[in-house]
Amino acid sequence: MKHPLKVGFLQTLPVFGDIETNLKQAETRLRKMDADLAVLPELFTTGYQFRNQKEARELAEPVPDGPTTRALMKLSADLNMYIVAGLAEVEGDTLYNSAVLTGPEGYVGKYRKAHIFDTEKKFFAAGNLPLPVFDIGKARIGIMICFDWRFPETARTLALKGADLIAHPANLVLPHCPQSMITRCLENRVFAVTADRVGSESRIEGETLRFIGQSQVVDPDGHVLVRASEEGEEDHVVEIDLADARNKSINPHNDLIADRREDLYRIP
Repeated sequence: MKHPLKVGFLQTLPVFGDIETNLKQAETRLRKMDADLAVLPELFTTGYQFRNQKEARELAEPVPDGPTTRALMKLSADLNMYIVAGLAEVEGDTLYNSAVLTGPEGYVGKYRKAHIFDTEKKFFAAGNLPLPVFDIGKARIGIMICFDWRFPETARTLALKGADLIAHPANLVLPHCPQSMITRCLENRVFAVTADRVGSESRIEGETLRFIGQSQVVDPDGHVLVRASEEGEEDHVVEIDLADARNKSINPHNDLIADRREDLYRIP
């Protein structure tokens, strides 16, 4: 039986620190998108390169009561669409690099990035929530953020928890991720939607970050169904069949999950 789902991504070029403008631009683009699920980049409303902790704190928001999550909730309701998007979250005295999932019914849940990359450690605490899989009826959605891709345990955990699709907001500066996500999908027979940004930020003297774009949708057989450019703002939607992710058979004799040798996966 087929389980079709229309999935898409926005590849963006945010204006650093201008949450209102970045939200408006995303809203305009989402309202033109015919998708069941849309994925937006990591930190899509703020930009990435904070100069100091004070600046990061001023731009961080509570979840779900901050302006970004509230705006996404309204959009999800208006468009009958699920949205995964990255933002800077504040809870008490702690900042997290987070992603939220909203749907027609409102706020669904959040994830806090587990593997903090490079200078992010100056601003964000490592995520303290379990790797989430959200059952939205049509699909089971796992979430990871950017550098989480470098740790195969992340995608494997989401797959073992039943994810059909991994939503992957990102601000990629390393060149390897687009090809590596092909392997993550093959390893776990899941779909993945990576939403990256483009452009560069040079807000710290002597440090320029260039973002690689190449947002993409990959299927459980490792086929790249669509991949964006390295430089342009783009929106893409493809229809997938979730039945492909729920079938873990590689051939008549091998099942990707059942054939795992957990008895050997030990470190003395």
